[in-house]
Amino acid sequence: MASLRRGAERRLPAGPRRTRLSALTIRESRPLPTSTAKLAAGALAGLLLASALSPASASSLSGAYLAAMQADFRDDYAVSADYYARTLEADPTNFALMQNALVAKVALSDMVAAAPLADRLAEAQPGNQLAAIVRLAVAAQAGDFDKAEAILTGSGPVFNPLLAGLVAGWIEVGREDFPAAQAKFDAMTGNEALAAYGQYHKALALAMAGDFVSAEAILAGGEQGPLHLTRSALIAHAEILAQIGREQDALTLLNQAIDGGFPDATLVALRDRLAAGQEVTFDQVTEAKDGIAEAFLTLAEALNTDDTDRVSLLHARLAAFIRPNLIEADLLAAELLESDAQYAMATDVLAAVPKESPWYVTAEIRRANTERAAGDPEAGIATLVALADSNGDQIEVQSALGDAYRADEQFPEAVAAYGKAIDLIGTPQRIHWVLYYTRGVANERAGNWTAAEADFREALVLFPDQPLVLNYLGYSLLEQGDDYDEALDMIQRAVRGQPDDGYITDSLGWAYYRLGRYDEAVGPMLRAVELTPDDPVINDHLGDVLWKVGRHREADFQWRRALSFGPAEDLDMDRIRKKLDIGLDQVLNEEKAKSDG
Repeated sequence: MASLRRGAERRLPAGPRRTRLSALTIRESRPLPTSTAKLAAGALAGLLLASALSPASASSLSGAYLAAMQADFRDDYAVSADYYARTLEADPTNFALMQNALVAKVALSDMVAAAPLADRLAEAQPGNQLAAIVRLAVAAQAGDFDKAEAILTGSGPVFNPLLAGLVAGWIEVGREDFPAAQAKFDAMTGNEALAAYGQYHKALALAMAGDFVSAEAILAGGEQGPLHLTRSALIAHAEILAQIGREQDALTLLNQAIDGGFPDATLVALRDRLAAGQEVTFDQVTEAKDGIAEAFLTLAEALNTDDTDRVSLLHARLAAFIRPNLIEADLLAAELLESDAQYAMATDVLAAVPKESPWYVTAEIRRANTERAAGDPEAGIATLVALADSNGDQIEVQSALGDAYRADEQFPEAVAAYGKAIDLIGTPQRIHWVLYYTRGVANERAGNWTAAEADFREALVLFPDQPLVLNYLGYSLLEQGDDYDEALDMIQRAVRGQPDDGYITDSLGWAYYRLGRYDEAVGPMLRAVELTPDDPVINDHLGDVLWKVGRHREADFQWRRALSFGPAEDLDMDRIRKKLDIGLDQVLNEEKAKSDG
């Protein structure tokens, strides 16, 4: 079952990630609405900051400069900041180096050093975008709205239109000129995304001013549906409904989101408070700079792509600087730092989330994943065991612990943790298929096939056409020598569900091979290698299939490719060398004779 197991294991949810955040609904996630996608493609097209994304050039390369460049290339912000500081001591007017140093300082959230650096850079280069953005954040954090406006309007066309429009509105809120603020938000009409975010922030400003009825009317959205652009918008709407005596509507709104596969920590906490009849206040924004922080975070989330992840990190850090209790900004920063392999920094950010925060559990789960990514799985498991001791009544905690044990090949312990998660469900829903699936995998790897099959079949009851489950169970049945027709049907359905998955397609080709239907196996195996060309086991499988249809020279080529990509789990390299030496038929004959003997 080698190819199946490897493919399935790679797709099991080991934890959140940029979206690296898990898409599976037992975990915290954020929706990506249509307007946000349009924002990323449209309103952000004019974002500059290109020079902030790559290290500066220099005609004279000192040792410190080279060290800074190397650290910058590795996204090692602490080391690069130190070496950039040294180079600036020797060359204080090198503004390209100054800008790179500013990037490093903001990434480190060292605003004490970043603020004067931004001032120096802005004085030398008044149109420098990075300097303007940092100075704007510093002014907003200080509540100096006149200075913020001067930076916003006097720096030239360096600001993204989304950020500029939202900050302009919140500056007027900070001056307590709400009619002017509404006019600023209403003026954001450059595209559909800008208009949507302008209206959302207008609703926040109205709610902050106490006009909850008008704010709710905006968030209700009319014919196009609620204006729930982000998780924050959903929470704001629920809080606003509670202010106008519509607690039941707020509960319905939150329950629909949670039952629809969005069990966000803050949503659940707010839902529970409303259900318990506790007083709920509107605290999504309590002052103007909170709104500015939300604007920075909105842009950071939209910029969270491979091409602009460093710019996203800078905006997330600035959002957290403006509003220190904006945990969502810290979580995004930690995610981006982890993607840069800056595990120690990411761990520090996550460890700073206070226990009383609704985001504490999410942060601890992510911290455990970061510790594992850093090469310390024992620390990750220890973090989750401690979390289970304090928050063991939460499904996502037990599930995460099961994932950690499974990834560390502690399969009995994984089965126990998944079992505790399943016990917490109550009545299983479609979204819970993944718990039965992951427990099934752990049971299978622990050697308990009977329990594993029962889990897989329960997962299919909840989600009948789930490709991962169909693939794993179908191939397992094939390996067990059970109902071949049912097994092949499951794998074929899995391929139809995920036709671009090389591992699942490999399973189909290998199933045909195991059934002796070699000609039918060729097409799927060629497709599997096309989809996943550098996987050694899939290349090995293709070699076996080609050999069986008489294409021996091509088979030798695929086996040699498999060796070049090895070693790998489930890859028997000695067996491949033997196939190259005496051919597959002779290898199979010897294996059969040994088995019979």
